[in-house]
Amino acid sequence: MCTLVHMTESDSRTMRERMLAGDLYIADDPELGEAALRAFDLMDEYNATPIRNSDERRRLLSDLLGAVGEGVEIRPPLRVDYGTHIRVGARTFANFGLVALDVAAITIGADVQIGTNVQLLTPTHPIAPGPRRDKWEAAKPITIGDNVWLGSGAIVLPGVTIGDNTVVGAGAVVTKDLPANVVAVGNPARIVRTIDEE
Repeated sequence: MCTLVHMTESDSRTMRERMLAGDLYIADDPELGEAALRAFDLMDEYNATPIRNSDERRRLLSDLLGAVGEGVEIRPPLRVDYGTHIRVGARTFANFGLVALDVAAITIGADVQIGTNVQLLTPTHPIAPGPRRDKWEAAKPITIGDNVWLGSGAIVLPGVTIGDNTVVGAGAVVTKDLPANVVAVGNPARIVRTIDEE
């Protein structure tokens, strides 16, 4: 604990700056709290807006997320921490129940297919009990390449990159990077085959 106290005293960055750098920070911070409340308000509006009101849904999604490509569809409910750290490429589709905890950046490529109840989880917590009890946490970014398919219930853990065209099976837990053009299944996800154009 002395190390964390010393780090905090000698570090003039805000908790938000520490968070975005991937360093330990405390989420119970007024600036972060306000950013989260903004996201919660926009999420509530987005999730309650009728599906037929596509213009309003697009406006709310653009206000909530950091970047939204043309033709993106995300079916409600959508859950995020802040929203502003999420970038979604053109023509990406996410089915019901996407959870994208964007304490660090989440980058989703173009033409990605996301099944129901997928979780993209950037937050991490200390293994040592003291810092965890004192509410320290950190995060690592997630990157999803173009034309990836994440099956329903897949979980992508902090720091993972998934290469273009890769398929992640339903219920898989992706704990480490996956290259392009493979199929991965299971917990932890393991590569079971490669994909070719045929």
